[in-house]
Amino acid sequence: MQVKAELAGNLWKVVVKEGQQVGADETLMILESMKMEIPVSAPKAGRVTRIHVKEGETVQEGQPLAEVD
Repeated sequence: MQVKAELAGNLWKVVVKEGQQVGADETLMILESMKMEIPVSAPKAGRVTRIHVKEGETVQEGQPLAEVD
């Protein structure tokens, strides 16, 4: 399942690594927008199979951030 950015901002921190098991609603990464930190959570429990972005990168709304299967 693809995890997409809900809003435009900067990717402040990636909390997980590829191959890591995560629970439903576990924080995967943190976006920063307008001086607010917005957590990006796993939509379901599973394994992070791919991370599409790097810390410090600017992301756009709807951009794929990670894959959780």
